Amino acid sequence: MKMVLVAAVALIDTDGRVLLAQRPEGKSLAGLWEFPGGKVEPGETPEAALIRELHEELGIETWQSCLAPLTFASHAYEDFHLLMPLYACRRWQGVPMPREGQKLSWARASELNKYPMPPADLPLIPILRDWI
Repeated sequence: MKMVLVAAVALIDTDGRVLLAQRPEGKSLAGLWEFPGGKVEPGETPEAALIRELHEELGIETWQSCLAPLTFASHAYEDFHLLMPLYACRRWQGVPMPREGQKLSWARASELNKYPMPPADLPLIPILRDWI
C-alpha cells in the first residue's frame, strides 16, 4: 500500500481557538473539516511543506521555529496509508484567508468534535484539546 506523508498544523489564536478548513467540492473528502496543511513533496521537510502550504492556502507566513511538533496520525484509507504529523503554531504573520475555495472556521477546542472530519483527523482532537 502506498504511504502518503501529509503535514498538518493547528493554528491557535490568542483566544485559544483552532483554525479549521473545509475541503471544497471536487476534492476527495469534500465537505469535511481538517487542519490546514498538505502533502510533503520529495526532498521537502514537513516543516517546509507547512510553511509553503500555509502561504499557498491561507496567505500567511510562519517560520520553522514557530512550528511545535504535537502528535501524529497513522491511518489506512482504502487505497493508501496516511502518515500525518500535526504541529501547533501560535505565531504567524497575516490574516488567514481562504485562497483555494475552502471555508474557514475558528473553533474552540471543546467544539472540535462538532465538525465532521476525515477519519485520520479524529484521534488528534482529544490530544489537541488536552494540550490547549
